[in-house]
Amino acid sequence: MAAHGVKTLIYSSTCATYGEPEKMPITEETPQVPINPYGKAKKMAEDIILDFSKRSDMAVMILRYFNVIGSDPEGRLGESPRPELREHGRISGACFDAALGVIPGLKVKGTDYATADGTCIRDYIDVTDLVDAHVKALEKAEARKVGIYNVGTGKGRSVKEFVRACKEATGVDIKVDYFDRRPGDYAEVYSDPTKINRELNWTAQHTDLLDSLRIAWRWQKSHRSGYGPPLAMVL
Repeated sequence: MAAHGVKTLIYSSTCATYGEPEKMPITEETPQVPINPYGKAKKMAEDIILDFSKRSDMAVMILRYFNVIGSDPEGRLGESPRPELREHGRISGACFDAALGVIPGLKVKGTDYATADGTCIRDYIDVTDLVDAHVKALEKAEARKVGIYNVGTGKGRSVKEFVRACKEATGVDIKVDYFDRRPGDYAEVYSDPTKINRELNWTAQHTDLLDSLRIAWRWQKSHRSGYGPPLAMVL
């Protein structure tokens, strides 16, 4: 990137770099102790970027996403992972696939976590807010400086709460099966967005979980074959 004249880098990192923190909410100072390969790989990339920045004039912003949901409210963009990634994708995608009949039901892994209802708690950030965070990071990026920010709402919601909202958003009584924990999952993570609010003047605006899911469901229903040709044309 430097050899080709790139002057600004906005890196998509993740809250998974924190692993299983001892206390909530997560700040940018929370120790990074990832417990799964995804979090370890992202932290490795962060470390490489930070090392490089010490001898570069590149402007760097590292954004640690929490759990992204939603679609463009105007219907232009939505979530459409490649087929081989769907099974291990986001819970929102799995809920919609179950509602559409693409899969027989939703698999929830882990009901014995130390949370109110036994399922994992996550901070769900709407993709529209995530886009806004990138715009503000670009505006504030400065040469020879590194900014590191959590991008989340500051509120945690359980998997069971998410599934209830997805059922209401789709109007489908999605079949749910419960299984043992998945290795590498942590019980609870949610953000403290104080720093990004103070330094980038960013605050999540789309924090109504049901509303975000309704918008995403509208896109899914009208794009059953993703960004490709309609299913009938494929057949």
